[in-house]
Amino acid sequence: MRAASAARTRGDGPPMASDGTDIGPVGAAHVPVLEGLVVGGLRPRPGARLVDATIGLGGHAAALLAAAPDTELLGLDHDPVALARTRARLAAFGDRVRLRESSFAALGAALDALGWDGADAILLDLGVSSMQLDDVARGFSFRAAAPLDMRMGPGAPHTAADLVNLADERELARILRDYGEEPRARAIARAVVRARPIATTTALADLVARVAGRGKPGHHPATRTFQAIRIAVNDELGALDAFLADGWRRLRPGGRLAILAYHSLEDRRVKTAFRHWAADCHCPPHVVRCVCGWRPTVRLVTARAVRPDADEIARNPRARSARLRIVERLASGGSAGANPREL
Repeated sequence: MRAASAARTRGDGPPMASDGTDIGPVGAAHVPVLEGLVVGGLRPRPGARLVDATIGLGGHAAALLAAAPDTELLGLDHDPVALARTRARLAAFGDRVRLRESSFAALGAALDALGWDGADAILLDLGVSSMQLDDVARGFSFRAAAPLDMRMGPGAPHTAADLVNLADERELARILRDYGEEPRARAIARAVVRARPIATTTALADLVARVAGRGKPGHHPATRTFQAIRIAVNDELGALDAFLADGWRRLRPGGRLAILAYHSLEDRRVKTAFRHWAADCHCPPHVVRCVCGWRPTVRLVTARAVRPDADEIARNPRARSARLRIVERLASGGSAGANPREL
């Protein structure tokens, strides 16, 4: 047990991989991923202002609120169904909780609307919730025939059916390659265009399977395609990029930001942004003396990504792909100091 715990803290463990679900790596709304490490890493204090910017069904939010008295929490989600269920789940915390239908990319506006000058702890859990996966009508899964939808909230301007049936072959291939890392992107895009119109999840999955051939054991060949389409429909990476442009500004000095990512497209962005924020200088290597004027804005709390240990994966297989990274905002004029310490 001690070895497993140490491996988790170091970030050692199995590589990120699909967990065999229909749309690629996912989080789990019913079983909060890395709950203890998230709460311990964000270290909520009495009277703190907390944000769960992807609140889902409120598992992490409930744990954060319970960890310290008199804390206030702002919860964001662009799925009104999830917010309704979360409101009931967190009702016992009364007016300590404020919920808003919004993307985390608009966190700054949500904080301003509350009159908050920032937050002491922010969590982004980028996983798709179990509630969304389990609702066949949402069109995320190909285990049963359903309309091609895949919208996480009603605000998304296009459905998966719009993308599959209207995008040209080159754009489809780009989406499958860039968002699904699908090696047969061009062949699949060509087949989709020829087979239009495609109305259901199973029709699309069957078509992809015929083109891509058999996948790895326990891994449907359409998994990458469904992941790519879902990311494109919801502009998931665009929202993440918008937040990471200056997300550290949403933290009060000493405040912490934790992000749970579930596939390499997300995690690479998070790692790059955190290192950028923590850097002493952004000048090119050939510049002898710093002229950029940049000073570090955060320190890395986790020196590398933290992953679930074997015990958690056994309890919650959908947590297998999770990677947790945490930073802490520096006080004005502060320094990142020595090497980042681990969680």
